[in-house]
Amino acid sequence: MNYKVFAPHDCHIEVELPASKSISNRALVINALCEDSIPITNVSDCDDTRVMKQAFTEKNSSIDIHGAGTAMRFLTAYYAQKRDYECIISGSERMKQRPIKILVDALRSLGADIRYFDKEGFPPLQIFGKELRGGELSLPGNVSSQYISALLMIAPYMQNGLELTLTGKIVSTPYIEMTLEMMSHFGIETHRSNNTIRVLAGRYCPKQFQIEPDWSAASYWYEIAALAPEAKIFLPNLSNKSLQGDARIAALFEPLGVSSLFSQEGIKLRKSDKTISLYEQDLSEQPDLAQTLVVTCCLIGLPFKFTGL
Repeated sequence: MNYKVFAPHDCHIEVELPASKSISNRALVINALCEDSIPITNVSDCDDTRVMKQAFTEKNSSIDIHGAGTAMRFLTAYYAQKRDYECIISGSERMKQRPIKILVDALRSLGADIRYFDKEGFPPLQIFGKELRGGELSLPGNVSSQYISALLMIAPYMQNGLELTLTGKIVSTPYIEMTLEMMSHFGIETHRSNNTIRVLAGRYCPKQFQIEPDWSAASYWYEIAALAPEAKIFLPNLSNKSLQGDARIAALFEPLGVSSLFSQEGIKLRKSDKTISLYEQDLSEQPDLAQTLVVTCCLIGLPFKFTGL
């Protein structure tokens, strides 16, 4: 059977986007660390958030995160600081092949008791939770931002807080900034100077928090708007004051003929008359948008050069 797929001639639609997975994952960890936690609204429905919610509510000593990489990293840090709590974190066969040594070594240097259940440097992990002493830590700036965020979020609960120095070029800076802004929202004092981030010891304060829509998901509607001859697309509840680095998609699609009109209700996408002959961008801080932009440029016949990937 053969299928032929056409771009729509016109697209007039309002789309409810899913919630941001990145914000949801961080909010769940911070909420679990709060002594008097409150429900978070509009949590993303994805593998990472489902397994994290299950881990926090069921409190089993054996935790299977399946293939959820963010959950593995965030929960490893969370349970390392949870005093008098012992657990084993495992996952799918593929997850058991994904290295986690950098995070484990960092946590051990801060006082954590984490042991490899099978192969050195890889899950499953056996964790004996305890109060971490914290202090100074240095990591390469090009490690996964999820390692960095995992350490930052538990830093207030370390005896001496955390002074984290990132060496070399820092990648995925927007995700680190997202973590710090959310920590500040929940009452934690942080300081960033060049490549050093300092988090003071303290306690999160429970506050109302609603997860915003996902800008990565919005990128596909920008793509549709660029491909369709006519397009009027409304994406409710998106804001130009987003915590997400992928909100840059609005600016990235301007040269591709899609304009963004922001209001208190959301954002309207419209076709514009802008044209260029070559599209060049550094996507080191928005790597998740590369696929959308590559396909769009290919389908509209626009030569491009993307770096930082």
